[in-house]
Amino acid sequence: MNVVVVESPAKAKTINKYLGSGYTVLASYGHVRDLPAKDGSVRPDEDFAMSWDVDAKSAKRLNDIADAAKGAELIILATDPDREGEAISWHVLEVLQKKRALKDAKVQRVVFNAITKSAVTEAMKNPRDIDMELVDAYLARRALDYLVGFTLSPVLWRKLPGSRSAGRVQSVALRLIVDRELEIERFRTQEYWTVDADVSAGGDPFNARLVKHEGKRLSKFDLGDETSAFAAREAVKAATFKVAAVEKKPARRSPPPPFTTSTLQQEAARKLGFSAQRTMQAAQKLYEGVDIGGETVGLITYMRTDGVQAAPEALDEARQVIGGLYGREYVPESARIYKTKAKNAQEAHEAIRPTSLARNPGKLRLEGDLGRLYELVWKRMIASQMESARIERTTIDLESADGKTGLRASGQVVLFDGYLAVYEEGRDDPDDEEGGRLPQVAEGAAAKVVSAKADQHFTEPPPRYSEASLVKKMEELGIGRPSTYASILTVLRDRAYVRMEKNRFIPEDKGRLVTVFLEEFFKKYVEYDFTADLEEKLDLVSAGELDWKVLLREFWQDFHAKAEEIGQLRTREVLDALDGALAPFLYPQKADGSDPRVCPTCSTGRLSLKTSRYGPFVGCSNYPECRYTRPIAQGEDAEGQAENGDRELGTDPDTGLVVYLKSGRFGPYVQLGEGDKPKRASLPKGWSAPDMDLEKALRLLKLPREVGLHPEDGQPILAGIGRYGPFVQHNGTYANLSGADEVFEVGLNRAVALLAEKRAGRAGRTESAALKELGAHPGDGQPVRVLSGRYGPYIKHGSTNANVPRGKEPSAVTLEEAVALLAEREAKGGGKKKPARAAKAEPKAAAKKAPAKKAPAKKAAAKKPAAKKAAPKKAKATA
Repeated sequence: MNVVVVESPAKAKTINKYLGSGYTVLASYGHVRDLPAKDGSVRPDEDFAMSWDVDAKSAKRLNDIADAAKGAELIILATDPDREGEAISWHVLEVLQKKRALKDAKVQRVVFNAITKSAVTEAMKNPRDIDMELVDAYLARRALDYLVGFTLSPVLWRKLPGSRSAGRVQSVALRLIVDRELEIERFRTQEYWTVDADVSAGGDPFNARLVKHEGKRLSKFDLGDETSAFAAREAVKAATFKVAAVEKKPARRSPPPPFTTSTLQQEAARKLGFSAQRTMQAAQKLYEGVDIGGETVGLITYMRTDGVQAAPEALDEARQVIGGLYGREYVPESARIYKTKAKNAQEAHEAIRPTSLARNPGKLRLEGDLGRLYELVWKRMIASQMESARIERTTIDLESADGKTGLRASGQVVLFDGYLAVYEEGRDDPDDEEGGRLPQVAEGAAAKVVSAKADQHFTEPPPRYSEASLVKKMEELGIGRPSTYASILTVLRDRAYVRMEKNRFIPEDKGRLVTVFLEEFFKKYVEYDFTADLEEKLDLVSAGELDWKVLLREFWQDFHAKAEEIGQLRTREVLDALDGALAPFLYPQKADGSDPRVCPTCSTGRLSLKTSRYGPFVGCSNYPECRYTRPIAQGEDAEGQAENGDRELGTDPDTGLVVYLKSGRFGPYVQLGEGDKPKRASLPKGWSAPDMDLEKALRLLKLPREVGLHPEDGQPILAGIGRYGPFVQHNGTYANLSGADEVFEVGLNRAVALLAEKRAGRAGRTESAALKELGAHPGDGQPVRVLSGRYGPYIKHGSTNANVPRGKEPSAVTLEEAVALLAEREAKGGGKKKPARAAKAEPKAAAKKAPAKKAPAKKAAAKKPAAKKAAPKKAKATA
């Protein structure tokens, strides 16, 4: 029996069908080992020794593979054809060797670029050994990412509370987004005008633009105001024109190459609106196989590649399909051969293409994301092997009789559409279109201006990055790998360093702060050139031209020294440096020219950057006498918050107290009156400070609102906004509302229905598995049971839970012991018999106080080491 190891179960099932009964195909389910998310997993002092950990799920799968391997003659490692795939094979082999599962079995490595019978069968005929140079490149990359993340992140937590993590590539990608935002903020709009005319030269009128005025060639900003633009327009109307020149230039547009990982992500973002992660998930399914007519078929080749070349048989098939569907004139004389231009192209894999172009997307009828992405891949591959489009570009120059005024019209006509019949590459700027078709005109012909107009324009800042344009920029700079872009962009969103608006990246305040911190104190390590150079060195490792540990030693020596140096700085020194670097952002110039750092509340204090456990904020130097604070903001938003932070909205007619709009470190809020404990309410998500008025503020301050009485028990149903968002609440049950506005609009019927759904969902939850039935409680006759819970076995009676003592076998617990433990638990306040604080709107108050009564219990101390051990997992750094 031969054992084949692949990554996914879907892949295993398909390959098993191709290979037959003499093979057992097992899945590793991706990576089987990883570096534990704790300090010491990579040890520079031990020549970068690495500790690998196997989780419970992977352990079971490795045991299955080891059991199968013990009786096998041949072990075939058939994981994906890239660095990650090579690494998985290496990990599996390492584990099998440690388990002594190989015995006399022979080990081979095979790779295939597509999951088809022919590709798999051919791969089996050409086995090789594991490529240790690729494995070394993987180990170097993992070690670098780990060392950067677990060195930088703790420095960030100490010096910049509220920050989540930093990573080798993640931080550079974030810097790109922040740098673009700085460009936008520094941009100053400039006015300019254009003059266009509809002109007729003996045929249909066409549009021409003024390019020469008063004998001078116009540049973009020569018509800078309305007066000059209108004067130019009148000159055009008054002039007599003739066609001075007609120039026609034939041109050819060649098709783009088949997809790489990067270009697939870009085009899917432009044309389908897919995120990089969504694209890769759909591509993975298409690669592993889709059920077609009862058979699982791999529809595309491997989707992690920098290569643009295609196999000869794929080129031949493409030419046949093109000739059959579009005609022989659309097939070029010879197949198109593309070469990779990427700065740091990986191993030479094929481009992403259909495994068979005969599978027309219209006939396959795949649904959802798979259908849309497959059609994109199919069209791109077909187009890449089609004839070029033939275009004629035409320019018509018109000149006035006195030679002082000139107009120009540009356009094009497609003489032969070629590949455009199938596919046209998407544009990052949809407005960047070429001119339309022009009529036939004769040189020297008289031309008449039918109408003329002057249009005002303003220059625009560079656009924020979309996923497509950011991926393109990262690839151009040689930052990271296309296969990692999806996870990098996901991490930036998950860390709340950026947000998406209209499919564009906007840096959040914490993302900007992290970037400025790294630029101030770790500048070298977030430089684009440095990161790209490191990628090139990793490529040298994979090519066998550089030892991976030499690379790590060179990097670590300087990086570790820098981290130690910054670690010695006081937090105040760090904040002062950031305050200076961020001054234009934190304290934008005021329209009246006054000092933007003067505190708007006390007028004597100076504003500066401060920090708390929740992160940095701007506060007054006169604290605690002056408690003015505001979140970090910039531009008009900062002005609005500073000026509106303490503005009066009006007087509450019920109490006669003044209602204020204020701005605190956690955002804007409204306040009723002054004093020690005035009533306050934060502005909910979607409500902006500039739009606040007295009516809105009073509605917030009067929450929670009574919706009505519940028809079953006559108890009030309340609507409010709590820690977890808008809700309705009745007798201890909370149900979420769709948004803040619904809090003020929800009616009794809707509230009752939401609460009923919530209770039904709660009732439908499955209880923990019973390990032992102990019998009836002597006090009330209710059952006492030993259950299996998330944190171990526990005893349950009614609403009271008590832990089974550590070291005690759950099956050995007696009813008497259980009753004693339950009584002890209730005495310490551990039961759930306290009345719910239904009228106090937010569930968080009760949640905060509950742990306080557990503090005296000495057993809690025994759990502290476990808690400390788990804490670093939150810090798992991502490149």
